[in-house]
Amino acid sequence: MRILITSGGTTENIDQVRGITNFATGNLGKLIAERFLMANHDVILLAGRGAVLPEPHPKLTILPITDVADLLSATAKWTPQADVFIHSMAVSDYTPVYMTDFDTVATSSDLQEFLAKSNTEDKIASQSDYQVLFLKKTPKVITSIKKHNPNIILFGFKLLVDVSKEHLISVAQAALSQNQADYVLANDLTEITATTHHGLLLSQNPKDAIIEINTKHEIADLIVRKSEETYDKHHTRHNR
Repeated sequence: MRILITSGGTTENIDQVRGITNFATGNLGKLIAERFLMANHDVILLAGRGAVLPEPHPKLTILPITDVADLLSATAKWTPQADVFIHSMAVSDYTPVYMTDFDTVATSSDLQEFLAKSNTEDKIASQSDYQVLFLKKTPKVITSIKKHNPNIILFGFKLLVDVSKEHLISVAQAALSQNQADYVLANDLTEITATTHHGLLLSQNPKDAIIEINTKHEIADLIVRKSEETYDKHHTRHNR
């Protein structure tokens, strides 16, 4: 199989020297990639800036990703060529539109005007005590995956913070439907530590039991196993 994995986080530039990013390390994406390589699959890893990476491998291709626009372009290119897509990257929800000093915004009679502006300088001046940064929502990358390849086996991830198990499952089930994902790995940030990573794997098939896992290694092994099982089922059905 050819496996496409997103890992780490995106960075949305404010100017040429500043950006908005997140704390994603790419550790889980790296481990998933390594497990697929151990199982003799071809892996394309779309890795965010600063993400930890696997060691070089003849079946591994690493492609650097900067922002959401870059990720959308890469997934549009590589998704049609892949059998499995694992979207473990922490993607920025917003991207900068325009940054200016607070006084300029406070004296404006029309805030909408700032949404049509953009910064042209390589480095925005920092003399003002307060700056205002206008942001706009980024597209949801995962919603485009099945449009590029309806037959791809899609794994999504849903991360919430300090919620009940019932709520986590409910949100993950909604994500399965909205994104046409085959599987969603639901986890709670409060249950992720240096040694543990509690998660729940939900399937598009309502008859499948929810699988509970407790470490990153278990998550990676489970994703490889489910990918292989689902791929074999699809090809057995198509070859009849």
